[in-house]
Amino acid sequence: MKKVILISTLILFNAIFAWGVPFEKDDFTARPEGVIPGAARDVFRQNIPSVARQFIGIPYEYGGNPVTTGTSDNSYLFFSIYARAAQIAGLKYYGYMPMKNLLQHTRKVGENQLQKGDLMVLNNHHAAMIYNIEADTDRLFLIYASEKRRQVISFNSDNIVFYAYWLENLKGFYRLTDTMLRPER
Repeated sequence: MKKVILISTLILFNAIFAWGVPFEKDDFTARPEGVIPGAARDVFRQNIPSVARQFIGIPYEYGGNPVTTGTSDNSYLFFSIYARAAQIAGLKYYGYMPMKNLLQHTRKVGENQLQKGDLMVLNNHHAAMIYNIEADTDRLFLIYASEKRRQVISFNSDNIVFYAYWLENLKGFYRLTDTMLRPER
């Protein structure tokens, strides 16, 4: 009887742990870069502004998931924006990962190469997503989940805080590698 309870408990814990985690046969990281059609990548980036705006003002909560709790931290915020924009573009985004892991799947880009969806990363590894770039002024619009303000906020590159804090502490600008996206089947 004890063996049955122990085995049942192990099965239950494994099921709880795996619940909601996508298991797929093919590994995202095994694909060579550049297999995403250019048009799909463009549609992905074009949809980031409208998707990102939906999250402005939602409450901050560490570990919060906008879909299940209506709250968010930066990791889930960026995941939610990327995943929805990818879905609209007919792509699939790799999946949720903590910020530290997400940054390992990016590459550094110059400030004159910025695109919607790029991340502005600080020396302390905090980040904001560039969700829009004003064409005529090159003004950046950024979004992040602010622990201090307890909500998801948006600001732009004309804001004094952008210069006094973000640029002063800038590590660099980063873009998702193509291994983070793949065509939807």
